Amino acid sequence: MKPEKKQKGWSQFIRLVQQTKPSKIMIGIALLLSLSTTGVSLLVPLFTKNLINDFSLSSLNAERVTLLVLAIIVQALASGFSIYLLNKIGQSVVAGIRDQLWKKLLVLPVDYFDEHPSGETVSRMTNDTTVVKGLISEHLSNFVTGIISIVGAMIVLFLLDWKMSLLMFIAIPLSVLLLLPLGKKMHRISKGMQDETASFTAVLQQVLTEIRLVKASNAETFEYENGKKGITQLFHFGLKEAKIQALIGPLMSLVMMALLVLILGYGGMRVSSGALSAGALVAFIMYLFQIIMPMAQLAAFFTQFQKATGATERIIAILDSEEEEDAKMEVQNSSQTITVDHLDYRYHDGEQVLKDINFTVEAGKVTAIVGPSGSGKTTLFSLFERFYKPQQGSISIGGTSINDFTLYSWRSQIGYVSQESPIVSGTIRDNICYGIDRDVTDEELNQVAKMAYADQFISDLPNGYDTEVGERGMKLSGGQRQRIAIARAFLRNPKILMLDEATSSLDSKSEHVVQQALNDLMKGRTTIVIAHRLSTVIGSDQIIFLEKGKITGSGTHKELYETHALYREFAQQQLHKLELA
Repeated sequence: MKPEKKQKGWSQFIRLVQQTKPSKIMIGIALLLSLSTTGVSLLVPLFTKNLINDFSLSSLNAERVTLLVLAIIVQALASGFSIYLLNKIGQSVVAGIRDQLWKKLLVLPVDYFDEHPSGETVSRMTNDTTVVKGLISEHLSNFVTGIISIVGAMIVLFLLDWKMSLLMFIAIPLSVLLLLPLGKKMHRISKGMQDETASFTAVLQQVLTEIRLVKASNAETFEYENGKKGITQLFHFGLKEAKIQALIGPLMSLVMMALLVLILGYGGMRVSSGALSAGALVAFIMYLFQIIMPMAQLAAFFTQFQKATGATERIIAILDSEEEEDAKMEVQNSSQTITVDHLDYRYHDGEQVLKDINFTVEAGKVTAIVGPSGSGKTTLFSLFERFYKPQQGSISIGGTSINDFTLYSWRSQIGYVSQESPIVSGTIRDNICYGIDRDVTDEELNQVAKMAYADQFISDLPNGYDTEVGERGMKLSGGQRQRIAIARAFLRNPKILMLDEATSSLDSKSEHVVQQALNDLMKGRTTIVIAHRLSTVIGSDQIIFLEKGKITGSGTHKELYETHALYREFAQQQLHKLELA
């Protein structure tokens, strides 16, 4: 999706609302009810005018009183339904925005999340949509009914007495002159507050996610100061916002009060001269209140709208971000040779990570990728997964570029087991079945757990497969998390297996068990391994040695040991460690 030209204010807000496709029928009914409510409210002062001008006990007949009571009841009912419908529309619009935003976030490329902290993105999803929700649900209905009430009251007022009505227009330019500069300042303050809220959310998320590191490093005081800065900044923004709101309300009240005094004074003179009846003056004042009250609501809407504009800009910025590139072809046969051809990749900052990478991965065989830290091994894996797109070159399977396949069908072919073995909050069952779009039987679950050597420790847990693992699997050991990840890979039954230093962080006992499970998982599958340990790669069919983003050697362990100095040093260090152990 190509970003559109930047829009401002109303056009941007309306575009965001239109994308949620609100019910036009419901909007029409709500507006019709609002019109009828306003119509009835406009009739009441006219009734009052006639009542005052022709006041007598005989004029208070049952028919007149009944009509007035019915009109007031109809007005109350219509107003209630109208407000409910407008609020329902507002809630559905915000739900639609959140739905679009959530759907969009899930299809954004990985490099988007590399550039944007997760806490900031969470803030866009929660705080910014809450600001928009406040505008639509709490203020938009008042804005719609207020506009209708003001326009209707002004029309009747001109019919009653056009000279006195002209006095009212003094308040309009005066109100605009007061509100415009204050509104612009509110917009700037609101944008600053939303940015600071996003930064503060990012700090909170980082600290709470890594609370063990914080405590182990005695960093509580340091992190408190970081959080305190954010709290103080938000406090100052809140004070600035409060000052603007403290100015807008009283200033509008002052303008309206001055207008009321002016109308009463001028109207009293016209009544005493006989140019205006007492009933007409009372009706005029009643209509004036039908303008003053909505004007206060419009001021509140205007303030909230300035706050929502900044939030709208950020939401639309996410919705306009480019999605992962997809294709339409399904993978037909993934048991074919994978070819990496003249592959180059550099980050957004221009740093080149991979340079002219060329090698093949034979189907059903094991290819190991080794090399010093920072040589580009994990980035290469990310390119296989299509998390990133190379600037030059290609990865193909059976002669077809992997970019020609749908993301779903290509990633379905891959089983990925990493060093960290990501675990989601939930149960062990949830984690083993994660991403599987079908019902998994208990028999299948037991089978894959047994194949991953995870069945024993799962059966020892109090709730078995229904045991909660905690945030990021913190209730499990590293070896247990790895075995759950392997069980997940067994359940996916991938044709291509990618192992990213899957045993490097484990103790020797856990490593032995996990390595057995991995060996079983690798049978009959095309396997690509990143490893630092010699025991993991020594039996590989092919070893690729990466240095500073370039391939400096390839072959079997024996071939590289004899011809590649750095690999030989790497192997000798490993053998020395084994001897010491």
